[in-house]
Amino acid sequence: MRKRIVITGVGTISPIGLTVSESWKNALAGHSGVRRMTIVDPKEFSSQIAGEVKNFDPLDHFDPKLAKRTDRYTQFAMVASREAFADSGLEGNISPERLGVIIGSGIGGINTLEREHKVALDRGVRRINPFFCPMMISNIAAGRVGIDICAKGLNFSTVTACASSGHAIAVGADMIRLGRADAILAGGSEAPMTLTGIGGFCALKALSTRNDDPETASRPFDRDRDGFVISEGGAVVVIEELEHALNRGANIYAEVAGSGMTCDAFHITAPAEGGEGSARAMKLAMEDAGIEPEQVDYINAHGTSTQLNDINETMAIKTALGEENAKRIMVSSTKSVTGHMLGAAGAIEAIFTAFTLRDGLVAPTATLVNPDEGCDLDYVPRKSREAEVMYALSNSLGFGGHNVTLALKKYTGK
Repeated sequence: MRKRIVITGVGTISPIGLTVSESWKNALAGHSGVRRMTIVDPKEFSSQIAGEVKNFDPLDHFDPKLAKRTDRYTQFAMVASREAFADSGLEGNISPERLGVIIGSGIGGINTLEREHKVALDRGVRRINPFFCPMMISNIAAGRVGIDICAKGLNFSTVTACASSGHAIAVGADMIRLGRADAILAGGSEAPMTLTGIGGFCALKALSTRNDDPETASRPFDRDRDGFVISEGGAVVVIEELEHALNRGANIYAEVAGSGMTCDAFHITAPAEGGEGSARAMKLAMEDAGIEPEQVDYINAHGTSTQLNDINETMAIKTALGEENAKRIMVSSTKSVTGHMLGAAGAIEAIFTAFTLRDGLVAPTATLVNPDEGCDLDYVPRKSREAEVMYALSNSLGFGGHNVTLALKKYTGK
């Protein structure tokens, strides 16, 4: 029989909370974490707002030497992983050789890259920090987490832009089913608040310029949306083989019932017409989970607040689940309050989806006021909703045409 995979630990540091519980509370309340930028001077940018992690001091978590030798994105990954690992109760209950780590990031250590490039230009290449390479590379967060918690099993990074941490969870579940690990910390982190990180997305005209009203700037499915809001943070789940979890009496949040992964093979930034690739990912996830569209109660949408994503994802949902089911299902975008955490988005949204299954509460699309033409589904506007949810999908889509859908199931002990 196919191994069942469950979520037994969760951790996040986000624009709406320094812990999982704080982030979930604010997501349910619709409290946005988007503000005017402070990490970089926003005056040069067309978009001057962001979802920054607030009140984060690396020295609260790391000794000065380690803090100095880790990029901000790695620090977020480590903080989220520590919370998830502690929450799971795995310490002392698993062989280190059977514990894996998969941490994705779209950009990696761009803070380090930008800083040391300036050093090279201003002071010469001989003054580059000797830790530059191991601070900057995109796999180093996974490596650091492995060292931090003594996880000696499989360890690598997924790099698929905004689908990175969704892929980490999907691939992690497959690795456990293949018998390559008993448990895996899977997720992602991102810290893109730099001149080039923000400036590049501004040049692409992808970001919202609603600078005078930052808290409602991320407006998924709204006719007045004008781009996504760049954000930072980290999110990690512990996924585990069910029997292994039961044998140690673990707390189980939800079951990872299946996943679907596709490529648009269409365009580097725009989704395929009608969300064709995303629709296939949702269909594959349901097939992998062994469920029919009629059984899906909720979708945590990618929902970026861009013109192209929101209408195409809406069409994809209709294609994948059928018009009648699509109208019945609740769909919401928690990016309305977190902004877009890029490589960490899929993991924090998977956590929120797992909490929806556990708690019977659906976080809203908090900023949705006037649905756009063609955006005609139940997007749970403005207020959270009580609802019994047995199966849910969580979508993550990335530049390059990467699509991943996770199918999560409420854990009932059966």
